[in-house]
Amino acid sequence: MASALAAKMGFNSLLRKPARSFSVRICTMESDMEFSCEVKWKGKDLFDLVCRTLGLRETWFFGLQYNIKDTVAWLKMEKKVLDQEVPKEEPITFYFIAKFYPENAEEELVQDITQHLFFLQVKKKILEEEIHCPPEASVLLASYAVHAEYGDYDPDVHKPGFLAEEELLPKRVINLYQMTAEMWEERITACYAEHRGRTRDEAEMEYLKIAQDLDMYGVNYFLIRNKKGTDLLLGVDALGLHIYEPDNRLTPKCSFPWNEIRNISYSDKEFTIKPLDKKTNVFKFNSSRLRVNKLILQLCIGNHDLFMRRRRVDSLEVQQMKAQAREERARKQVERQRLQREKQLREEAERARDELERRLIQLQDEAHMANEALLRSEQTADLLAEKAQIAEEEAKLLAQKAAEAETEMQRIKVTAIRGQEERRLMEQKMLEAEMLALKMAEESERRAKEAEQLKQDLQEARDSERRAKNKLLEITSRTVYTSTAAAPGGMPQELSFSRENLSFDFKDTDMKRLSMEIEKEKVEYMEKSKHLQEQLNELKTEIESLKLKERETSLDIIHNQNTEQGTSKQSNFKKLTLQSTKSRVAFFEEL
Repeated sequence: MASALAAKMGFNSLLRKPARSFSVRICTMESDMEFSCEVKWKGKDLFDLVCRTLGLRETWFFGLQYNIKDTVAWLKMEKKVLDQEVPKEEPITFYFIAKFYPENAEEELVQDITQHLFFLQVKKKILEEEIHCPPEASVLLASYAVHAEYGDYDPDVHKPGFLAEEELLPKRVINLYQMTAEMWEERITACYAEHRGRTRDEAEMEYLKIAQDLDMYGVNYFLIRNKKGTDLLLGVDALGLHIYEPDNRLTPKCSFPWNEIRNISYSDKEFTIKPLDKKTNVFKFNSSRLRVNKLILQLCIGNHDLFMRRRRVDSLEVQQMKAQAREERARKQVERQRLQREKQLREEAERARDELERRLIQLQDEAHMANEALLRSEQTADLLAEKAQIAEEEAKLLAQKAAEAETEMQRIKVTAIRGQEERRLMEQKMLEAEMLALKMAEESERRAKEAEQLKQDLQEARDSERRAKNKLLEITSRTVYTSTAAAPGGMPQELSFSRENLSFDFKDTDMKRLSMEIEKEKVEYMEKSKHLQEQLNELKTEIESLKLKERETSLDIIHNQNTEQGTSKQSNFKKLTLQSTKSRVAFFEEL
């Protein structure tokens, strides 16, 4: 019994022994992955594993997000995974997504995988209407998304209906117009056809360049209250902090660039922002929960770090990545040009082959016609020869009859002496004979001329037959020579500062230096290219008559008002930051 009890206790101790690993599920924008992790792993260990699996080196843009109660949180890199407030059930689900957005995607995103992940995430946010996108821009973005998926437009392959199963436009845009799915596809395809010659990476970058000018791109919104208790929205993005009214997420009421902020901290639910100008009072606001304050602080720290990083010389790692990216793009460009040349040569060879086939058919038709002409000439010659022979025989016969008549006339003359009556009769007969002989002679002469004419016709027929034979021989020899000459080339060969949970301080010297630098390069509105603006205006004009005004959302109305006033994301940010920090703080507190 003692041994049995000992065995039971040993078994129970095994049951109580903590597990040495746990499983996680990582959801990316493309697929899901599952990993087995050690209990001692920190957030950075798991994050690095995911990045290595994806081949991602630009890790500073991304993070692992998880759901907690009615909000979200980001996995901290320096703490153990299981020591954080992650879900308890396994596998633990994390979402590998972009945590911070670039100011300029074309200049900052180096790796193709980074660009692709951003493209998928921004596309998803636009389709799910987390980012407001006007209808004309939605159509243009959809055309670039189609190009990224299908490559160059080919009317023989991409026939009407090929986009029927694709989700390309926000439902808000579809419901706003009296347009069928076929009409939307027609407009998207018209734009898609203009992108011919771009690669998938180039199409995705064009998508991001248009999307980054949207007002809600890259902004994280949080519900806050100022000292007066007014409900407001705090927006955190790559440029700084923005204050919005709750029903208008497009146009901020005031903004604070990162280079004007010295310190950010919170205590319980109260958040404190200290401007770089020490003469300006700090401004405070309250959030709904402590957990939200932690999230805001994380985003502020990360965005501020990247803001300063962009304005410094690139690190050696980034320089190497950019050099490798340039080399890779150059290699791809050379490869693309080679494939383009091969494709062009193949198309030219196919056109030459088609032309040779067409020419061969034409020559064969000409030879067939020449053969038929020769056959007709031979038949005509035979017929004329036969007629000439008959005419000659008739002439001989008439000549014989004329001779006989002459003989008869002579005989009659000899016997004319036989009597007067006989003489008269003979004279009459002789006259008749002479007339008959004259007629016979004329007929003989006519027949002789006809025979001579037939001989000439026969000679001409034989000459025509000879010329037809020569032409047939010439066509036959030319066809053989053309086929022989086209064979070799006709077709191509195969071819110090410390960061704590409650406070984050920025160095005054760095901030002043950055402030002076930023003053020189203030963010200014960069107008869209003329071609892009023309496209958007043309699309807007085409579909404007089909719009259902009563279905416009409040954000649509605000966007239209901003467009009419010439207000954009960049111009509004510049306008707001031209005001003094002190006046902006006062304005925020008076809202």
